Amino acid sequence: MPPTDTATALPARQTLPAEERHATELAFLAAHDTGPRPPGWRLTPRSAITFVCGSGGEALKLAERHAALPDRLVIAPKFVGERALVERCVVTLAGERGLLLVGEPGTAKSMLSELLSAAVCGTSALTVQGTAGTTEDAMRYGWNYALLLAQGPTPQALVDSPVLAAMRAGRVARVEEITRCLPEVQDALVSILSDRRMSVPELAGTDGSQVSAAPGFTVIATANLRDRGVSEMSAALKRRFNFETVHPIADVDAETELVRRQAVAAVERAGAVFGVDDAVLDVLVTVFRDLRAGRSAEGWDVERPGTVMSTAEAVQVAVSLGVAAAYLPGADSLDLVPGHLLGVVRKDDPADHARLLGYWDGPVRRRAEDGSGLWRRLWDLRENLR
Repeated sequence: MPPTDTATALPARQTLPAEERHATELAFLAAHDTGPRPPGWRLTPRSAITFVCGSGGEALKLAERHAALPDRLVIAPKFVGERALVERCVVTLAGERGLLLVGEPGTAKSMLSELLSAAVCGTSALTVQGTAGTTEDAMRYGWNYALLLAQGPTPQALVDSPVLAAMRAGRVARVEEITRCLPEVQDALVSILSDRRMSVPELAGTDGSQVSAAPGFTVIATANLRDRGVSEMSAALKRRFNFETVHPIADVDAETELVRRQAVAAVERAGAVFGVDDAVLDVLVTVFRDLRAGRSAEGWDVERPGTVMSTAEAVQVAVSLGVAAAYLPGADSLDLVPGHLLGVVRKDDPADHARLLGYWDGPVRRRAEDGSGLWRRLWDLRENLR
């Protein structure tokens, strides 16, 4: 037999958007809760919260049998954080108010935005990625220049932005890293969020000169606290949003489980089995939490690095450890931890190297002296930080 072309067996996409990844849960919740819902919503607000936070291990049951759905289903939690935060977000969106998620990098703001969009309108694809090069067209509209030259400004030549497409369909528009956009680009949203319509002056005198938002339209934006001052939002735009702060995960066990779950999924996508010991993951998460907080779990002071020691960074290190364990025979996961940590802390400030060494000379050494074999091995690896 000819050799199998393994490339043809790989998935067509590395990752799926939330609405496809959790399609069964979304369809199940829509059938399970038939109560009142805001105009344009796929789920009730209560079911939207359940979709994001999970059903608490309880198997929900359908009142009527659906051929394409299971009779019972446990809804898995997808966002690790305060349920009250998610409830406030859902209430904001139900009132057709703009929602701005702020927080340190790596606190799952984008993931929460994606999940909320999928629950509310069934798609998270209407997204603007904010950068210094994002233009006003990304918030309003552009033109098909071939048609524009041939026909002049016509509705057929108009190219909808994700925001305009969301207005027409009554869906959620997402704006990632809004404070990375220039102020004049951000302020294109002011009239959209207040008047709920967009003027197209080039089409004056036609039915297309104004586009009114369909029921259900709203905007979810995200912003990193580290980007504050890059392009400060105007007071007028701030008033159009409800601000919600997404904090780092407070519970160590919840963070460790999240790191494990996401690392396992990423390593499996890489075609391997995740083989990192739970004890190594516990050490990894502990180091990240100590450096992030500036204080160890025992109460010892730690000099915080300038780099954000986020859960997302911890996941990436865990993925690297898992890939190395799977594809590099003989690689010891714990031996690789110092090198990967050094790669994380060197991203912003060269002085963070000394701060990491100080952490090794503080909490790592003291835990080793207290008799922990794993921390003793980690202390012996200090030379790997040179």
